[in-house]
Amino acid sequence: MASETISASEPRPQIPVASTTDKRLPNSPSRDIQIVVLRAICGFVLLGILVAGLWPFHAPKNQVRWLNGANGLLFKRHGSIVSAGAFTANPSQDNAGCSLEIWLEPNRLDSSGTILAFYRSESRSVPFALRQSLADLVILHTTQDSPHNLGKPKIYINDLFRHRQFVLVTIVSGDSGTSVYADGSLVRKSSNFRFSSGDLTGRLIAGNSPTTTDNWSGQLRRIAIYQRQLSAAEVSEHSVSLAKGVQPSLTESAGAVALYLFDEGSGSIVHNRVDSATDLLIPERFFILHPQFLENPRSEFRPDWNYWKNVGINIGGFIPLGFFFCAYVSTLRKMKQAVAITIILGFAVSLTIEVLQAFLPTRDSGMTDLVTNTFGTALGAMACVWIVKRPWLARTGIAIFAEPA
Repeated sequence: MASETISASEPRPQIPVASTTDKRLPNSPSRDIQIVVLRAICGFVLLGILVAGLWPFHAPKNQVRWLNGANGLLFKRHGSIVSAGAFTANPSQDNAGCSLEIWLEPNRLDSSGTILAFYRSESRSVPFALRQSLADLVILHTTQDSPHNLGKPKIYINDLFRHRQFVLVTIVSGDSGTSVYADGSLVRKSSNFRFSSGDLTGRLIAGNSPTTTDNWSGQLRRIAIYQRQLSAAEVSEHSVSLAKGVQPSLTESAGAVALYLFDEGSGSIVHNRVDSATDLLIPERFFILHPQFLENPRSEFRPDWNYWKNVGINIGGFIPLGFFFCAYVSTLRKMKQAVAITIILGFAVSLTIEVLQAFLPTRDSGMTDLVTNTFGTALGAMACVWIVKRPWLARTGIAIFAEPA
């Protein structure tokens, strides 16, 4: 038989050889395991974010109870009360001077929250509110001259709660401005800040904001509202009487439209000694009177530590989602596509949470969270890209994040 020869000019056949360094072969068992692990991590991260954003998935019990051995109510983290009806003012008294007394003690000085507020359902506005901001008292007055001119002037009474004990706060406002007294002593006077009887109208909420979760923890023993200005002598007399354990009588409280003594000791009603139509109700479940849906960032902003802490939590909480989902999607798509898809996914997850939070009284539905969550997702995706571009990290076993060929 003649032997076959291969001409030197003919190309030699090439035998396929599997690369020992290629970690992206479709049939590589290690690659399949890496993808399964990434998929599981993404699932756990997504589940954790949903639980953190929507827990406890329902309205908890209203944490308001009567004090033992004393008149008053104790408000814990999820506690609030609301008037049965709305306060109204005669048209002739809309711009008249007024006074507000509130006898209270905060539970903590490292937190903030709405102590008391009035809410008008017809205009969906909060004309007047009192807030604790750490050791300070904040008085807010919303003015609405027209639909296009909305302002929120406020004044601070610094270190009012620094001793963390019961304090009788009396706020008197009229044409000459607003005076604030603590236990009968003048602590702040502002000629540029004033409100009137017409601003202390609407439904009264204590212990929380009427539109968002802004809990206040502490004790209340007295609330009185007057459609007139109390004199400095009257303010002092009321403070002395309360210090002796004696409540000022209705005769001494002439001009009052509300007087809550918190002396019932039990039940779900705090009686208004002037008008039963505005008795305060203690609901069984914690509530938001009129929850906001995707509240705008300007309304959500508060210059305190809790606000910035929440911003940091919202950004940091979505960084893992951006990091691991980008890593997983990059096993299926080019890296640029993976980044874009991951950011869109982070936005969609955040939007879903914010929509559902509108139905949960312990949560706030706001655009600030939507922005910060999406930003956190983008940071996580960028961190994934940064790792991919570091070959020395790939050599340490993080090659799973490399961009597919």
